[in-house]
Amino acid sequence: MRTILCLATYLKGDAFLRECREQGCRVLLLTADTLADAAWPRECIDEIHTVPRDADEAHYRRTAAAIARRHTVDAIAALDDFDVETAAMLREHLQLPGFGRTVASRFRDKLAMRVAARDAGLRVPDFTAVYNDQAAADWMTRVPPPWVLKPRSFAAAIGIKKIQNADELWRALDAAGDRRADFVLERFVKGDVFHVDSIVWGGDVVFSVAFKYGRPPMEISHEGGVFVTKRLPDESDEARALLECNRRLQAGFGLGRGVSHTEFIRDGNAFLFLETSARVGGAFIADTIEAATGINLWREWAKIDVAGKDGVYTAPTSRRECAAIVLSLARQAEPDLSPFIDPEIRVRIRKPHHAGLIIASPDPARIDALIADYTERYYRDFFATAPPPERPVE
Repeated sequence: MRTILCLATYLKGDAFLRECREQGCRVLLLTADTLADAAWPRECIDEIHTVPRDADEAHYRRTAAAIARRHTVDAIAALDDFDVETAAMLREHLQLPGFGRTVASRFRDKLAMRVAARDAGLRVPDFTAVYNDQAAADWMTRVPPPWVLKPRSFAAAIGIKKIQNADELWRALDAAGDRRADFVLERFVKGDVFHVDSIVWGGDVVFSVAFKYGRPPMEISHEGGVFVTKRLPDESDEARALLECNRRLQAGFGLGRGVSHTEFIRDGNAFLFLETSARVGGAFIADTIEAATGINLWREWAKIDVAGKDGVYTAPTSRRECAAIVLSLARQAEPDLSPFIDPEIRVRIRKPHHAGLIIASPDPARIDALIADYTERYYRDFFATAPPPERPVE
């Protein structure tokens, strides 16, 4: 029996945990003490261990070592973006298979991933580290504003600030104090944003699918709006170019085996790399991919971890439907979605103060029509806004 130690800073990954159990694994969960009583699928978990939410590396090492005294741990899985570096550190500490901290930094550190993408031959927006005054000043002279100041280790659009001029940037850097080196500065690019979600096995991309956001996630996060992402037809020029960019990226980043969510932005006729991750995409993207393809990325990720480096894994056959999610913050705690009765609806999002539907059809034009209709109705009946978080929230 293989033993999988799963790290989860936030409540997620039910399908991963269930698949591990279905594969006959012993499933151990290491989570924050604030989530000890959360709604985990406990019937799939053999033991739950906790650490303080602010636990440092030493605390994690002691806890993992204590677990390893009683169990032969075969693999460590990071179920959230914020667990990727901790899992890599523990793999090195216990000398377990899977990627270590150097590879983890390419999927977590926004400066490291830009350097790695550039080295892999991908186009990236002009960027610079900001820990050196002269280097930052020289870069600002060369690259016209606006710019984007990004925390190197947060996920999604958390903590990102759009900067209009040098004075504003210096104030932001001064405010960062001794955390200044934890940021990266990048040229702001206005354009359509896309994502590619992948399964990687043996260093090769064995499944990938391309989507286009309705509006850039950073814009939605900072200005509000209805969140939309829609699958692109595999044979489209956009999808072919994006899937090739993603193939080159995965080959250069060294994930080896696992899943990845990667974002690109179109600048004129070119696709530029924005960021990547060694995890399943958030915001119900995995559910939308499943509606389009029939593939549940959480379950496939679990199968890969269960197979291990010496095992066998074959990606399942994918459906080729078009699918999309239309999602909004709602002013009602439980918005009434019963008037939405179209047969293309595959998933109704059940989350407080959210209105969300996932739709799928073989006809992309039908999906476009439903997106336009639902977006208009959401703004009229449900739409609400909230300020963007400066830090992750539970």
